[in-house]
Amino acid sequence: MGRRLSAAKRAAVSTVLAVTVTVSLAGCLDGTVRTPPGEQQLRGGGHQRGTAREGRRQRAAGAIAIAAVGDTAMGVTPTLPPDPASYLAPVEAELKGDVVFGNLEGTLTDVSESPKCGPESSECFAFRAPPEYAEYLADAGFTMMSNANNHSFDFGEAGEEETIRALHEAGIEQTGLPGEITVVEAVGRKLAFVGFAPYSNTPSLTDLDAAEDLVQEADRKADIVVVAIHAGAEGSDAQHVTGAEEEYLGEDRGNPEEFAHRVIDAGADLVLGSGPHVLRGMEIYRDRLVAYSLGNFSGFHNFTLEGALGESAILHVTLAANGSFRSGRLASLQLVEEGQPVPDTEEAAAHTVANLSAEDFGATAIRVGRDGRLRVP
Repeated sequence: MGRRLSAAKRAAVSTVLAVTVTVSLAGCLDGTVRTPPGEQQLRGGGHQRGTAREGRRQRAAGAIAIAAVGDTAMGVTPTLPPDPASYLAPVEAELKGDVVFGNLEGTLTDVSESPKCGPESSECFAFRAPPEYAEYLADAGFTMMSNANNHSFDFGEAGEEETIRALHEAGIEQTGLPGEITVVEAVGRKLAFVGFAPYSNTPSLTDLDAAEDLVQEADRKADIVVVAIHAGAEGSDAQHVTGAEEEYLGEDRGNPEEFAHRVIDAGADLVLGSGPHVLRGMEIYRDRLVAYSLGNFSGFHNFTLEGALGESAILHVTLAANGSFRSGRLASLQLVEEGQPVPDTEEAAAHTVANLSAEDFGATAIRVGRDGRLRVP
């Protein structure tokens, strides 16, 4: 994949402390005691919980609202939206929360040469949009993006560095570099974000021991730990979580279920999935929510949109002060025309996630009710 960022540059961006007011493509081969007195967490160490009254009081006092979406792109230079400032306008009302998160599927750079795609390549996808498009993402509501995916290095180290710089200049924090833990503050709480993917320029999705270590370190730095994963096979036939190692075009895409459980055991409070380019089911594991794939969110001619590939959603999650799932809602979207997300009054995404969750996880499946409301099993 080319050279990683230099050690000095990685150190400069590896841990960011910021205040924030508010979380198929065809052919992508390419801790610390964190609970308040009287309410200890049930973690790998087997801590006991406090009284129900103490738990209710603390959850009400320290709840965190996160909005999250899946694969987010704005086009591929020179094929770009005619009015990029309004491209995400139809869904901006839903991009609200203490943190608004998305997986940035591609780069924001003017670097024009891709080490990924040679001059004779006909089946290679390299995503870039202009650096100023970071402003449009910020204006739409995003406050945190993950660069841990198979398109973040499409234009090499220079393209990756320019992408990160553009995000920061627009006021958007990011995560997903090797060893990177990004800490933000919201409603008086510290939230750590860590992104994982099976690539050399990201924290490893396939080295579970190293992933546990990084999550444990994040757990020591923050009150809430959110893990983003770019994991699993992709395409319209990849909607199910298999519980096994998954591949795409011969590439190891990890075992999303095993990985999610391991990082929650290590201290993660929420797992947000992307990569399959379709929606997948959700489950509750040890009182924590795992959303295995939020599908495609946006992409002006980036993605194939037929059938399940055009179903999308914005996930709203409220976490209690101890990181456990408190409530949630799935706002259904449909990708129309050139990959623009719009609200879907038929709520196809909510029905899809409800069915997939029940089929794949049974007793631990999230329940999706009226208006996309999420309930614990």
